Amino acid sequence: MSVDLRLALRLARRELRGSLGGFRVFLACLALGVAAITGVGSVSDAMHAGIKRDARALLGGDVSVRLVHREIFPEARAALDRSGRVSKVATMRTMTRPTVGGRRTLVEMKAVDAAYPLFGSIRLSPSIDISTALSPIDGVHGVVIDPALLGRLQLDVGDRLSIGSEAFEIRAVIEKEPDRTIRFATFGPRVLISTEALASTGLIATGSLVNFHYRVDLPEGTDVEAWMNDLKAQFPKAGWRLRSTDTAAPGFDRFIDRVTQFLTLVGLTALLVGGVGIASAVRSFLDQRTGTIATLKCLGAPGRLIFATYLVQVLILATIGVSVGVTVGAAAPPVTARLLEGVFPVTIPLGIYWKPVLVATGFGYLTTLAFAVWPLGRARDVRAAQLFRALIVPPSGAPKRQYVLATALFAAVLATMVYFTTGDSRLATWFIGGALGVLLVFGGGTLGLLHLARALPSPSRPGLRLAVANLHRPGSPTPSIVLSLGLGLTVLVTVALVQSNMARQITQQMPKLAPSYFFIDIQPHQVDPFTKLVRSMPGISKLEHTPMVRGRIVEVAGKPVEQVKPDKDVAWAINGDRGLTYAATKPEGTEIAAGEWWPEDYSGPPLISFDANVARGIRVGLGDTITLNVLGREFTATIANLRHIDWATLAMNFVFVFAPGTLEAAPHSVISTVYADKVEAEEAVQTAVTEAFPNISAIRVKDALDNANRILAAVAMAVRTTAFVTLLAGVLVLAGAVVTGQHRRIYDAVVLKVLGATRRRILASYLAEYAILGLLTAAVACVVGGVIGRFIVTDLMRADFVLNASAILLTAAVSLACTIGLGLLGTWRALGLKVAPLLRND
Repeated sequence: MSVDLRLALRLARRELRGSLGGFRVFLACLALGVAAITGVGSVSDAMHAGIKRDARALLGGDVSVRLVHREIFPEARAALDRSGRVSKVATMRTMTRPTVGGRRTLVEMKAVDAAYPLFGSIRLSPSIDISTALSPIDGVHGVVIDPALLGRLQLDVGDRLSIGSEAFEIRAVIEKEPDRTIRFATFGPRVLISTEALASTGLIATGSLVNFHYRVDLPEGTDVEAWMNDLKAQFPKAGWRLRSTDTAAPGFDRFIDRVTQFLTLVGLTALLVGGVGIASAVRSFLDQRTGTIATLKCLGAPGRLIFATYLVQVLILATIGVSVGVTVGAAAPPVTARLLEGVFPVTIPLGIYWKPVLVATGFGYLTTLAFAVWPLGRARDVRAAQLFRALIVPPSGAPKRQYVLATALFAAVLATMVYFTTGDSRLATWFIGGALGVLLVFGGGTLGLLHLARALPSPSRPGLRLAVANLHRPGSPTPSIVLSLGLGLTVLVTVALVQSNMARQITQQMPKLAPSYFFIDIQPHQVDPFTKLVRSMPGISKLEHTPMVRGRIVEVAGKPVEQVKPDKDVAWAINGDRGLTYAATKPEGTEIAAGEWWPEDYSGPPLISFDANVARGIRVGLGDTITLNVLGREFTATIANLRHIDWATLAMNFVFVFAPGTLEAAPHSVISTVYADKVEAEEAVQTAVTEAFPNISAIRVKDALDNANRILAAVAMAVRTTAFVTLLAGVLVLAGAVVTGQHRRIYDAVVLKVLGATRRRILASYLAEYAILGLLTAAVACVVGGVIGRFIVTDLMRADFVLNASAILLTAAVSLACTIGLGLLGTWRALGLKVAPLLRND
């Protein structure tokens, strides 16, 4: 250890005695950002660990084979049976009601066999075995149901309900279902029956919208990936979907990843805002040590000793802040586990997750260095004579080039770390570019404000003249206030605008005349009597129906679908099964974006009409081919035209519409939309249809919209909360800036009092100063936040953007409240101090 570093450590230790009070904002900002990143990463890793640990129970086996509309063919079932234990499960939406009176309600039904569940356990109340609960007694099959359904139907255990054409006795309620799919949108409570009872309900018919799942328990040590590849090779055109424990909860895994990315970026934003506070705190601390630094320089201390002494202090303080943040963040998994108990279907493993801890620690130290080296380097090179004059003219200007380069290097390493740890290169790139752009905008805005304040003619009123002068005087907190509070407010404006536009898409832009119900699983022979019944009812203004069959994309433009990398907003269209239909004539309201509709009497090779947005997202166009597997048969169709689809109309829209001559012979069902004029007509048509046709299920559009609104409200609350984390960081920095300037405020107040200024006049000048700062910061934040919000809504979400005036007004109000409130709070003490003691001290 060199003499300089040993001496720097000794000086740093002495300097830190009693100095922590000046670093409260430094520590708070650093701890807040590090805690957010550690907590988000730890909860994410804990959830993924829970899913991975219970993957076989969630999936129902080592491998799941899923088919739509049809059961597996005998040869394939025999291949599964040779591989290990197999459990068959069928799921579908259907209607149920009490056997005596009551109205029908939509439920999500699951039929299970005797082997269910292969992994995990189902918990019932009263506690009985699942096979006992579902077996027939005196010719009546049993059913177990979600507790919510008891209240909805006003039934109890032991009562009976009807499903399809069969009556069931309620034997128990479900407390825990091991393989319950993790979803955020459901259209009805769960109902479990046996596969034997399913056959007697009359619900299974050709083209019924039912999913068959075959879960396989493979022998220990089986190479699951190789087994799946072998099964695909044996049955290359089976048209099924294979999933292993690696994708036990794919939708939820993706959701966790996206939320983690978003919240991590929020934590980084808070850390970025906190970096301004770090720089301000370091500068303030060095300003208070001007006498010490000047004395050391006069005694011959080299600049590198000064730099090393205060860098050691900053790193010691950073270690305290990072340690506090990591400790708080690492405690997030047990808190989350308690909050999600009974909601999250797996147990969240407790413990310390070292990856997010190390990542957050790295971010904390890099942010500290990126924002602290500049003021440290400037203090290192200021001459002793300048330091003694610091009270009147604080040191300013840029440090030497090596410190500028060091700052740039730490910032570049920080950006690189963001890029490689976020998990989404595109999102990380936008964040880095956006953060740099916002810093430049607010930095440039601050310089412009200072220049404008100097250039403006002095106001005639003394109080206002003093307020304007305070904006650009030496040592003014203007740069810190504008930059820190501006960043926080920008995030708040952006979030508010995005959220309001999301809500508007769900509410204000919904069509005035939306369908009342979607009726599904209508069999082709039921179309005429169904139509006759619905049209005969009063209050029904419109009825539409179309055939539908489910199919999976297997190739896009000759490339296997697994090799296609779609844009994230259209990935849903090529993953999983899609609804397919056919039409000779162009559907009402169809807007052709490219190509032409086929002739009504078309007869030729398969053609399809394709969603233009999805086509753009998977990079195909007119003349390209799409191959789909429909009920085990593959059809390759050429894209004849592209359509603009407005999903907000809630009308029947399909990504794929086939030309005549391809799907007509495939077993299919029919779906229908019914428009009713009044609520009474809605209730009447639902009751009449489901009474006359027990196999037909009714999905109420209002329920679907309410479900979407509940999800949107939850997401909006989470987004607002995280936005306020960033704003909190900005307020902390603002408070730090106020504290930093408190000594100068006291000095100014004393001088003004000596010159005859009253407390009222001084207070009015300070009020005007902070009001100007608050309004200007809010104005810049609203412009920048509006630009970012518009980009997110129009380019990323691909929706119409409307500027929300209330979000702008809220931002201005928050800005004014923060700057004026904290500014006056910090200066109130200065106004109350007596003049004489301060003059004697100075």
